[in-house]
Amino acid sequence: MKYLFKMSLLAFLAFSLTSCFEDRDDNGTSPTEIKNFVWTGMNAVYLYKADVPDLANDRFSNNSEYSDYLDSYASPEDLFGSLIYQPQTIDRFSLIHPDYIALEQLLVGTSISNGLRFYAFAPPSNASERILVIRQVLEGSVADNANLQRGQFINQIDGVTITADNVNTLLSQDTYTLHFANYNDNGTPETTDDTFTSNGNTSTLTKTVFTSNPVQLSSIIDVDSEKLGYLLYSAFNSNFNTELNNAFAQFQSNNIQHLVIDLRYNGGGSIDTARLLASMVTGQFNGQVFSKLFFNEDQQQSNRDYKFVNNFDGNSINSLNLNKVYVLTTSSSASASELIINSLKPYITVVQVGDYTTGKTQASTIIYDSPDLGPNNKNPNHNYAMLPLIANSANVNDELVPSNGLMPDILLEEDVLNLNILGNTNEPLLSAVIDDILGIGRPQNAMETPSVSIKKDIKTNPIESLMFIDYLDSEH
Repeated sequence: MKYLFKMSLLAFLAFSLTSCFEDRDDNGTSPTEIKNFVWTGMNAVYLYKADVPDLANDRFSNNSEYSDYLDSYASPEDLFGSLIYQPQTIDRFSLIHPDYIALEQLLVGTSISNGLRFYAFAPPSNASERILVIRQVLEGSVADNANLQRGQFINQIDGVTITADNVNTLLSQDTYTLHFANYNDNGTPETTDDTFTSNGNTSTLTKTVFTSNPVQLSSIIDVDSEKLGYLLYSAFNSNFNTELNNAFAQFQSNNIQHLVIDLRYNGGGSIDTARLLASMVTGQFNGQVFSKLFFNEDQQQSNRDYKFVNNFDGNSINSLNLNKVYVLTTSSSASASELIINSLKPYITVVQVGDYTTGKTQASTIIYDSPDLGPNNKNPNHNYAMLPLIANSANVNDELVPSNGLMPDILLEEDVLNLNILGNTNEPLLSAVIDDILGIGRPQNAMETPSVSIKKDIKTNPIESLMFIDYLDSEH
C-alpha cells in the first residue's frame, strides 16, 4: 500500500525558484507558486508529456527563463490549459481544481445535488426551446424523496420556458421549481405533430450535500424459468465496495444464470473497484491479469497490472463464475465502465447493449503540491490540485478502448419519448437483453435510431467521466 509516485519534483527542475515566491496575494498565496506546481506536476506525470514541447525536461535553460514563462500566463488555469495535448480530441478529460477538498469529495460521490439527471431535446414546435425529461432519479436524493420519476417531462423552470441558452443557468440554481408537461403524440407515428402541454403540476427542489450509493438497484428477474440478476450501478466508488459485494451475494444466493450490469449512466471511477466488479462477475480467473496501466516515459517504473482477486479488505468476494454477461451502455458510459467491457472480453462473452460509449481509455489520479505529488505534506499556501491523464489502460491483450467508444453488439439508443422505468422488463434496453436470452430478436418497442434527437446542451461535471487510481489502492 503506497502512493503512486515516489519522486521529488526537484528532479525535474535543475534550478532553484527563489524568485517565484515574491508575488503573494492578500491570502498569502503566490500565483507563480501555483503555476510552478502546475508545470512541475505535469512535467512529472502527464501521459502526453512527450507530445507537449513546453513540458520537455530541457525546456528552460535557467531560472529567469522559467520565471518569465510562468509569468506569461494570467492564471494557473491558463497555464494548465496550454499544456493539454489536443483537448478537443485526445485529452478531453484532464482538469485543474482550486480546492482539492471539494475535488476529493466529488471523487467519492459527494456533491451538492438534488439527485436528478436529465436528457434535453427540442420540441417540434420550436427548435431553440428545450424539453427536459428525467432520465434518472438517484436513490435517497431530494428528488427521490419528492417521488419524482424517470420519464417525466419538464417544459419550464421557475415559470420560464427552457431554451438551449438558459438551460444551464436555470439548472445551476440551488433551488428551483420544475413545471411538468404532458406528452401527446396526437395519435400518429410521426413526431412532427407531437405536443408538450403544461399540466399544472410542479415540484420545488433544493439541492443538499448528498452522497450517492452507486448500487442504485439490484433485483432478480424470472426469465422463462431461469433467473436474471439486474444491477444498476452508477459509479465505481471504492467507498461502497461492500455494498457492491452484497448485491452479488444476493445474485449468488439466488443462483442466477444470467446477469445484466446497467452502466448506461456510469461515467467511471476507481480502477480497483472495476477489478473487484470483474472478479465478482467471474471468479474463475483469480490471479490472472484483468487490466494493465502504462505511464509516460519518465514513469515506466509505475507500469502495473491489475489482477482478478478473490477478496478485498479481508472480505471474500461473492463471485458468480459466469461465462457471459450483458452490459447496458449509452454515450455517458465512460472510463471504468469501458474498462469492464474491454478487460472482460478476453475472458468471457460480453454482450454490450445500447449506444456507443464515450471512448476514454486513460486513467487519472489527484496530483497535489507535495514532495511526492501525494496527499501528505501538501503546500499549505494554496488548495489547488490537478487531475491529469497519467496512464493508458489496456486489457490483457494490450487492447485500448477506442477513442470513438466501444461499439454495442445490440445497437439501441435510448428513446426520450419511451424511457420506461429502470429495471422494468418493459424498459427497452433490458427488454432487448431478455429477448436475446430467449432468442426472439429485437423487442418491438425499441428503436435503433430514435426519431427525437437528444441535445448536448446540459453541461455535465467532468468528474463523471473519469477513471482514476486510488491514492492507496490494493496490491496488484
